[in-house]
Amino acid sequence: MTTVEAPPTPGVRRGGAAARTRHTLGRVLVTLARSIAIFVPVFLVATFVTFALRSLSGLSPARIQLGEEATPEAIARVEAQWGLDRSFLVQYGDWFSGVLHGQLGTSWTNGADISTLIGLGLGVSLSVATFALIIGVVVGFALGTLAAVRRTTWVDRAVTGFVTVISVMPAFVVGIVLVSVLAVGLHLFPSAGYVPAEQGFGPWLAHITLPAVALSFDVIADIARQLRSSLIAAYSENYVTGAVVRGLSPRRIFFGHVLRNGLGPTLATLGLKVPSLVGASVVTEWIFGLQGFGRFANDAAQAGDVPAVQGVLVVSIVLVVTFNLIVNLVLARVTPASQRGV
Repeated sequence: MTTVEAPPTPGVRRGGAAARTRHTLGRVLVTLARSIAIFVPVFLVATFVTFALRSLSGLSPARIQLGEEATPEAIARVEAQWGLDRSFLVQYGDWFSGVLHGQLGTSWTNGADISTLIGLGLGVSLSVATFALIIGVVVGFALGTLAAVRRTTWVDRAVTGFVTVISVMPAFVVGIVLVSVLAVGLHLFPSAGYVPAEQGFGPWLAHITLPAVALSFDVIADIARQLRSSLIAAYSENYVTGAVVRGLSPRRIFFGHVLRNGLGPTLATLGLKVPSLVGASVVTEWIFGLQGFGRFANDAAQAGDVPAVQGVLVVSIVLVVTFNLIVNLVLARVTPASQRGV
């Protein structure tokens, strides 16, 4: 005698959905806790080393303000005004307390608030870097997926060749070409300058498009190559063979099995790109006449403005940790391996 199992009741289905939600939330919270546990000691050590650079550099605001011919008495007077006559640990404690409150100190060169100066430049650089990342992710995912799906065909070879070419093209060379052709030649985009988004979305987008495209080539190449390799490796796994045997459609196999298992290494690569984009924007900002974060860091280093350089390093550390935290949370939610606790 055969028995027929009754379909699950709505209450059982709701209970299962609630259990899955709690499990997902638990994974996210565990990932968040692990990331914070790593971030705190890294931030403490990094800020301590960053502050110690001032003592190791031998630079002084008195040398910048009074020149090399300043008398020892004048130097001591200026350093006392800046609090540099106190012990190292006391200076670090005051500075670190200010960092926790968003105060990065005062510039040695012009006496301006460093947090304000960095905020102005960071808005420009993050606009360009974010748009470059969007372009890189969209184009890189499309090329990597196309190459993996059409692997060993002429399409795969063409994508691989194109990605290899753009990966060796420096951003400043691409920027010069874009300005010459699209800005000066065809007058499609402005050649330099920046317009805040508050003054109009269209002008803002027009001014950041060319520098973003110039910076996106490296992102496109890295994502396309990594995604292609990961997807091809996923296609060779036994679970894909089993899905084919069960008669699943190629579309369902790709989105349900191949893509989710191949996303991990690509997302990990993506976690390294935002800091590198902000760092690589120095030359690009010079080409396009942008007063961004990278250019501010370069000017501060050349002027010997140690507090400004320290502020740049602290903000860079926060950017790196924050974006990697976001990537880890996405990985914990998306990839099957992390869902199994692997």
